[in-house]
Amino acid sequence: MVLIYAQKTSSRLDYILRFIFNDIQGVDYKLITDKDEFASSDLAKINYSDELIDGCIQIIPAGLLFETSILQKKIEVSSWENNKIFFQTSGSPDLPFDLFAAAFYLVSRYEEYLPFSADQHGRFEANQSLAGKNGFLQDPVVDQWVCKLSGMLTEKFPGFKTCTREFKYISTIDIDNAYAYLYKGTVRTIGAAMRDLLKLDFDENIKRFQALTGEKDPFDTYGYLDALHKQYNINPLWFFLVGNYNTYDKNLPLDNEAFQELIKEICAISEIGIHPSYESNESFDQLKKEFEYLSGITCTSITKSRQHFLKLLFTETYQNLLKLGIKEDYTLGYATDVGFRAGTCTPFLFYDLYNEKETELMIYPFYVMDTTLNQYLKLNIDEAIDLIGEIINKVKKVKGTFISLWHNESLSDHGYWKGWEPVYKKMLEIIFEK
Repeated sequence: MVLIYAQKTSSRLDYILRFIFNDIQGVDYKLITDKDEFASSDLAKINYSDELIDGCIQIIPAGLLFETSILQKKIEVSSWENNKIFFQTSGSPDLPFDLFAAAFYLVSRYEEYLPFSADQHGRFEANQSLAGKNGFLQDPVVDQWVCKLSGMLTEKFPGFKTCTREFKYISTIDIDNAYAYLYKGTVRTIGAAMRDLLKLDFDENIKRFQALTGEKDPFDTYGYLDALHKQYNINPLWFFLVGNYNTYDKNLPLDNEAFQELIKEICAISEIGIHPSYESNESFDQLKKEFEYLSGITCTSITKSRQHFLKLLFTETYQNLLKLGIKEDYTLGYATDVGFRAGTCTPFLFYDLYNEKETELMIYPFYVMDTTLNQYLKLNIDEAIDLIGEIINKVKKVKGTFISLWHNESLSDHGYWKGWEPVYKKMLEIIFEK
């Protein structure tokens, strides 16, 4: 148990304390406003005020957690004990910054409620983030701060014990394009063949002909993935795109029996989530239609989601998912860079800043995506594996949850994925090495 004193309470403070102590540290806490009760307690204690109280750890508030507005903040980032920090304060002998406010700022995605210059897909990009601008995007700083706080509590209060959590891994696979050539329909197949002829890409048409006449489709990597996951005792999450065909949504026709059978086969061995289409971001009716379609095929309740193209707008995207009964979302991460968009490697409940309340939607941020490594960062295979290893080791150090985002096609050894098939396997070896 940790006792925390504050001169007043707020929903923001309650939220971040639950996340830090219950979710990361695995301990109970009690927030009180009675100074005398706090001072007389023998429990591990944190004084979250600018008042001087003996026998406790002090964190001086920066003010953010007692506000009810969303304001542009002038934030300066500095270093403390090899960690980047902000919301610096003075007067505390223990911590030189408001750890609670800084954690809330990152986890709530406060900066994404403020005006920003969106990319062509309407996304908030990594280089606009506080972490991206200040060189700590690839560090789970919130978990690192909490580890330091836990060490301080243990040193000052020898009877205080945190529950030691264990490193976890969640594999997620997006199916944007179930097959490279098969089941596309006559019009799409002929159109694609003609485009390749005009580009003099004879090799592509040869592969298309081979797949259409019985050879294995390059994107049919499902058996390989299943065997690999069984080897490591992994039960991955699969997210299926079931939107209408258009510029950015190019999966198979929804009435295709082979596509429906693939969904059912994977649903029989793993959990299925919805991959809301690019189009659905502009229409809740379209999102609802896709949700009902996928639920009908699987005959199960769909409770997990990840947005196609990682299109995410606070808070509309999450509010729409909540309307459908979605309980978990796996969208939070950047397309253009690897790292910790929310500054943490611990899943957390979405806090709705517009309504100042915690919701029931659990956010599972991912940290590494195959397309980021290959297409955006343009790394070679060795560079990609090294960067993946660095991220994994940082998550392991704070005993967090590592979440990866892969696609069936990136294991195809086809097109710009030529030579990339071993990367996923090497990532698993790093994760499960003794």
